[in-house]
Amino acid sequence: MEFAIKLAQFLLSLSILIVLHELGHFIPSKLFKTRVEKFYLFFDVKYSLFKKKIGDTEYGIGWLPLGGYVKIAGMIDESMDTEQLQGEPQPWEFRSKPAWQRLIIMLGGVTVNFILAFIIYIGMTFYYGEQYIANDNVKDGIWISNPTIEKLGFKTGDKVVSIDGIKVEKFDDINKQLFLAKQVVLNHKGKDTTITLPGNFISQLMKGKKSTLVDLRVPFIVSGYVDKTPNKEAVKTKDIIKSINGTPIKYADEAAAVLEGLKGKTVEAIVLRNEKEVKVNLKVNDSAKLGLAFATRIPYDNMEKLGLYKINKLEYGFFQSIPVGIHRGWEELASYGKQLKAIFTPSTGAYKGVGGFGAIFNIFPSSWSWFVFWNITALLSIMLGVMNLLPIPALDGGHVIFLLYEMISGKKPSDKFLERAQMVGFVLLISLLLFANGNDIYKAIVGK
Repeated sequence: MEFAIKLAQFLLSLSILIVLHELGHFIPSKLFKTRVEKFYLFFDVKYSLFKKKIGDTEYGIGWLPLGGYVKIAGMIDESMDTEQLQGEPQPWEFRSKPAWQRLIIMLGGVTVNFILAFIIYIGMTFYYGEQYIANDNVKDGIWISNPTIEKLGFKTGDKVVSIDGIKVEKFDDINKQLFLAKQVVLNHKGKDTTITLPGNFISQLMKGKKSTLVDLRVPFIVSGYVDKTPNKEAVKTKDIIKSINGTPIKYADEAAAVLEGLKGKTVEAIVLRNEKEVKVNLKVNDSAKLGLAFATRIPYDNMEKLGLYKINKLEYGFFQSIPVGIHRGWEELASYGKQLKAIFTPSTGAYKGVGGFGAIFNIFPSSWSWFVFWNITALLSIMLGVMNLLPIPALDGGHVIFLLYEMISGKKPSDKFLERAQMVGFVLLISLLLFANGNDIYKAIVGK
């Protein structure tokens, strides 16, 4: 069932992005009286799941969910259909239109992607508002469970003061900013320390199994049992362990130090159950473990009820949501631009983290959440827009480069040149797809 929910979100998000992107090419084509021969969601290799011809255009759904396309008459595209170019240019063909019209047609898809992302962020701002924990409110510091950054000097209980010279205002921004940071100022027990991250920091992170860098410290809320622990009878799921052997346990990360000196012993603990404190006896095994799993992520509202963090909640009217949503969109666009720059800088090792359709599938949650769905869809829309602007001939960006050259020089590249460039771009694109999806397969095999 969880797989089906993830798959449904993945396909719905992909379908929305593809249809609207291709609509961005389709609408200006029609406005400039350019014939569109096909409009497809997914690829119809050999056969289609559905197709219907209306006017000059065949609308359909292919069976291969790796994208979609519009086939514009008189244009060299990924179909590599050059037979139509053998005859004289016809007035309804793409190649017969002025360069400025062809440029608008080619930029239509990415324009829609960016507009869609901003509309989603505006809508989410209006409907959901904004919830965040102020970084200054994280009084007891962060939780470090990622061994990669622990080796660099990050410790549980540290407070993140600034990243690359900019003070951190919201806790939620830390992981996003830290991923591409160069310098971090931490406060440990009242003393500031500057940590310089290595140039291959991203590469080091890729070798680890944990995706998050820092977390909020959370209480020991029992979420399950490990290795048939004898403590299963004493402790129920959702119990909160408040003390062990007389030592208070405010955060789950504090339990390890307390248990270290209690190996093989049975100790008294106090748990909070249904808002009442209950005494229980717990068996500590020879590895200083209780055999109890704890929840690492807790909804913000629950943490506020437990008195751990103050949640800042902002609500916006419709017109207030517009600049806030646009600002968020620009932030995400700038952030993805930095990530892309890191990917194309070999020394960072960021290319090792590039993923394909498997990686996209896995970012969707196993339970349905419209908030998460629209958040991911907006980000994917930005990614799709940016990727399509890359100057690779098989992508929109490649066509744009040739059109700009034509408009500046007054010389149109020959159909033969465009055909060869399209072939080179197609090979590059397939290579990128194979690399990205190969990374997914590799990670699945090695379990990272």
